[in-house]
Parts: sequence; C-alpha cells; structure tokens
Amino acid sequence: MSPVPANRAASAAPVGGTDPAVERTLRRLELTVLRRLDGMLLGDHLGLLPGHGSEKAESREYTVGDDVRRMDWAVTARTTVPHVHDLIADRELETWALVDLTASAEFGTGAWEKRDLAVAATAAVGFLTARTGNRMGAVALTQDGTRVIPARPGRAGLRALLRTLLALPRGAHSRPARRPEPAAATDLATAVQALLRPPRRRGLAVVITDFQSTDLGWQRPLRVLGARHQVLAVEILDPLELALPAVGLLPVVDAETGAFYEVPTSSRRLRERYAAAAAAHRREVGLALRRAGADHLVLRTDSDWLVDVVRFASANRRARGAARRPPVQAAAR
Repeated sequence: MSPVPANRAASAAPVGGTDPAVERTLRRLELTVLRRLDGMLLGDHLGLLPGHGSEKAESREYTVGDDVRRMDWAVTARTTVPHVHDLIADRELETWALVDLTASAEFGTGAWEKRDLAVAATAAVGFLTARTGNRMGAVALTQDGTRVIPARPGRAGLRALLRTLLALPRGAHSRPARRPEPAAATDLATAVQALLRPPRRRGLAVVITDFQSTDLGWQRPLRVLGARHQVLAVEILDPLELALPAVGLLPVVDAETGAFYEVPTSSRRLRERYAAAAAAHRREVGLALRRAGADHLVLRTDSDWLVDVVRFASANRRARGAARRPPVQAAAR
C-alpha cells in the first residue's frame, strides 16, 4: 500500500493515444534519454545472450573452461601466453518489460510520480537497446489486469509502445470512503508469469514496479524467469514510503483498494516503527531479487533518475569486466 494523501488521490480521465499531451510527454522523454544517456552508456548488449556468434571480438588470456577451438594462435605466439578470442553474438536482442501502472503508482512527493518514473525507466531501457533494430514489448499491469503490447523492432516500435503506456487510464480512487468495501489488490506474481507465456527466446526481461506488497509470492515466477532470461528489477520508491513526516493527523488512502486511514504522525514511536518496517521490507525485497538472480536498480521520485541509471550501468560494467579477468595467481603476486 502506498500512503497517498487523501487530498492528492485523484483519477484522471482516459487519455487518447493521439492526445497532444501524450505526444509532448513522449518527445520530452525521447530527448531527455537521447541527450543525457546516449553517449554515457555506449556499447552493445554483449553478454546478455548466451551462445556464440560468428564475428571475432577482442582477444583475452585463456582461462580454464574456455573452448580451445577459439584459441587465438597469432596473439598466443606473439605474447607466449595462451589467448582466446571472444565472439560477438549476431542475434538481435528481444526485451520485454513488465510495467506496473496500477493505482499505487499514481503517487509521488518528489519531482515525479511513480507512474511517470516507471514509463521513463521503460523509455531509457528501450531507447538504449533499440538503436540496432532490437525488438521490445511490454506487459502493462493495471487495475483491470494485464495488457500485452507486442514486441516491435526499432525506435518506431518503441515510440508506439510508450505511446500506449502513456495513454492507459489512471485508476486511483478519487473519493475514498471511511468504510470501504475491500477491493482485490493487483497480483504481481501473475504479471511476472505473463512474461513467461508464451515461451520467448532468451533475452532481457525488465520488471518495473514499487514492490510495495508484503506478499512476496512473485519470488518463484521471477526465479523461473531468471533461469531463462537476464532479469533487471527496477524498484520505484518515494521518500514518504520510507519515513513518515511529523505533520499531525495525516489522512491517507490505499490507492488500490480505496481504504481510508488517519495516521497520527505526531507519535515518534509510530514513525520509528513505520521506518523500521519499511526498511525491513526493502531488505526482504532485495534479498528475494538476489535469490532470483536479478540485477536491482532503485529509482526514487526525489532524485535524478538518469544519474542513478548511469551509476548502475557503470557499476555493472565494471563488475562484468572484473569477472572476465583471469584470477591472479599467488606466485604472480
């Protein structure tokens, strides 16, 4: 549950895909990503797909387990150290994104709403992988269930995907009741399973959500997804979900069920318990993602998400580079 202040919980009317506001948002997203990210994160998706290609890449020192058929005899003779050459995967990358656009995403106390940040993260992944004609599709998780947006190649296909996401109607409750009838919460586990059906060739799967539910039933399907694809989990957070301000009696709404609550934030004990519970939940989510073999990127509504993406990508590249280096022998040290 995201604690949406009652005076901010409002539902917007459905927006058409040709609405000028959608087109302006789409152009702004594209310019932001291409200007600030394109050039910071150069490079192909080498390593995302298994198997071998047909083109030779750089040579590196031989390590135990390397295929001897890829020995680079010219470099080996020149350096007197066994070398092998890597191969560039010559298959296109297919990326699928699960984008959480449920009512709980219609909340944000920073520069962004979580919903807008989720679409922006989708755009960043898409524009950085669509440059060579790769395909990208999406599964949008809404209050009414899941909606599959077919994978299309190139930037034209990505623009159509983002236009569809931006045009999906919002579902937050505008008039919370003090005695609401409980509504069913959205099922993230079912949405993750939608990425597994129908079976798709190995590629990149991106799960973009706030992981706010205390039900961690999505662990098992995410682990199955990670066995087949490389998985990137993008966690969208707002600072108010981590700590409550001392503002007295705070009316809040469960955006997905419409339940209305009044939280006495003047109580320091309550604020401390809230912060401790939020931190414990974040640790549980992080541990579950590590167990599933997923990379974990955290984006906040009150920070520069582009800087966070660049730092994450740079750290991952350094880690992959270190993993590819042969171990230093004790005699060499």
